[in-house]
Amino acid sequence: MKSIFITAVILLSFNYLQAQAMGREYRTAIGVKVWDGGGLSVKHFVNDKAALEGIAYMWNEGFRLTGLYEFHGDIGGAPGLKWYIGPGAHLGFYDHGNNHDNYNDGDGGTYFGIDGVLGLDFKFNKAPINVSLDWQPVFEFGEGRGFYGNWGGLGIRYAFGK
Repeated sequence: MKSIFITAVILLSFNYLQAQAMGREYRTAIGVKVWDGGGLSVKHFVNDKAALEGIAYMWNEGFRLTGLYEFHGDIGGAPGLKWYIGPGAHLGFYDHGNNHDNYNDGDGGTYFGIDGVLGLDFKFNKAPINVSLDWQPVFEFGEGRGFYGNWGGLGIRYAFGK
């Protein structure tokens, strides 16, 4: 009986969240970001023009946590489509003996970097789906590190709230 009650509460909550994101706006979106590897992405609007995005990238060379502050603006004549730009930072944990982004330094370890982001964000009308496409140039500090222009990705998220 207890499991039936819990299942009913989860289904009703899911239905409520889905109904909340049926327009072209959303408050929070959770999903994946696909790049050379993949990552988990959470995006949350702090107001109508700004969002925080957290990304946990995972790939064969390591793991990287990224935080971004994104300024959003509407694109006229394209309902649901927004541009965004902003700063951020990351902390990367890389395996020893890697060839991180074509730097054959053989050093693993933990590195800090600053990030930028430039992209497009689209929320489907009458569906709780959000997609984004962006470019994230970074500068990573440390021996053998530097500028990398090949970060970014395609985000596909479940959107809710507004």
